Amino acid sequence: MKITLNEKNGIKVLPVFEDERDFFEKSVGLDALAEKEYFTGKASEVFAKLGEDEIIYLGLGKKNEITTKKIIVAFFELAKALRKYKIKDANIIFNKKLDGLCYKTTMKAIVDGLACFDYDFDKYLSDDNKPTKLGTINIEVIENKKDKAKEAVEEALNIAEGYSLTKDLVNTPAIDMYPEVLANRAKEDLEPLGVTVEVYGKKEIEELGMKAFLAVAVGSDKEPKLIVMKYMNGEAGDKLTALVGKGLTYDSGGYCIKNPQGMATMHMDMGGAGAVIGAMHAIAKNKVKKNVVAVVASCENLISGKAYKTGDLIGSMSGKTIEVANTDAEGRLTLADAIYYAGEVLKADRIVDLATLTGACVVALGSYRTGVVTNNDEFMNEMNEASKKADEKLWVMPNDDEYKDMVKGTMTDLLNSVPGGAGMITAGMFLENFVKEGTPWIHMDIAGTSDTSKDFAQYKKGSTGVPVKTLYYLINSEHTC
Repeated sequence: MKITLNEKNGIKVLPVFEDERDFFEKSVGLDALAEKEYFTGKASEVFAKLGEDEIIYLGLGKKNEITTKKIIVAFFELAKALRKYKIKDANIIFNKKLDGLCYKTTMKAIVDGLACFDYDFDKYLSDDNKPTKLGTINIEVIENKKDKAKEAVEEALNIAEGYSLTKDLVNTPAIDMYPEVLANRAKEDLEPLGVTVEVYGKKEIEELGMKAFLAVAVGSDKEPKLIVMKYMNGEAGDKLTALVGKGLTYDSGGYCIKNPQGMATMHMDMGGAGAVIGAMHAIAKNKVKKNVVAVVASCENLISGKAYKTGDLIGSMSGKTIEVANTDAEGRLTLADAIYYAGEVLKADRIVDLATLTGACVVALGSYRTGVVTNNDEFMNEMNEASKKADEKLWVMPNDDEYKDMVKGTMTDLLNSVPGGAGMITAGMFLENFVKEGTPWIHMDIAGTSDTSKDFAQYKKGSTGVPVKTLYYLINSEHTC
């Protein structure tokens, strides 16, 4: 998809408010359509008049209720209609500023919606069955805001590249996506953008003392990989942010084996890894002036004669010991060593870890909010602002001492899984033990938001790309309208 500005091209698309139909432009026949209730301008409503004097009307809902989220979803539906009718090129009229919304933000929302639908995971389809992609989409913008609109479009397209990369990685099945492949993809995609990518194999991981990570990895014949990405484009004294993503390219549950239904999508258990790689792409492609590192401890959790078992007492890079109460609570073991590495070796000033970690988070929040645990309110305020810009909702869980006590062991320092409920919170409390003292930290459980089993809002079935945009705006916090 190519985006141009003020270069008339393709079928005319006129956005319409339900209560102010002529806001952008008066159109003959629009009132008659509304009177007959063929098209009223309701949010995300699309009406295509094809043939002579062809035009597409796109509903935006009530003018005083417009939000960036509604714009994203409306233009997602527009892209769906364009492709349904095999229309490649379109000319969108958006030559007025909306009250209460930044014009640049509005432009980014339009691009976001179009890009979300124009993404397809079609690498396994034969050429005859691959869908038709959008061609050139022109947006008629306010002439004296064209430069700002151009900046917004370029930024949004680069962000879309990032979350599309995430979707590609997460959607790829385990037969073709394992630690070595993930590491190679990170290098191939990020190094041309100025990101240094270092990949460590089993021997180096052993030398680092990552015993928790290796305990999970030992059951697979695929070699584990520690993937370290560095983007240092800020000033020398700027804060260093670490993004740590769970990288289980397949999770059978180990000896605490999942049922067939539960295992069907476990190639997506590296949603955290996919998101940090996608975020690094968006950050680097937009040349954000910040210092960021990303860490992925990637492996498979499988059953074999050498696989770890419940009751095993294992070590970790930090020196803390862990009792394995559940082999299907493996993600937190890999994250434990990765988080410790980010703090102690990379010297990160603040850390975000993200993972498709617990079913408990899905039970609590469903598919519409990412669950969060943090040790620092100020850092969390920054994350909340980023999530609002991204239209990716969060919900902060409590961080009480009682929950911290639940993960303490008797034979070992810690338990990797505990009874008594609050599973999403206790998983976070476990991870906090591996955060360098005094380091602001946020844990994001994306088990419910990383992928979807059905189309909804601006998301297609499969990987959603969440929370790439939130991570991008967390790093690019100086974003201005």
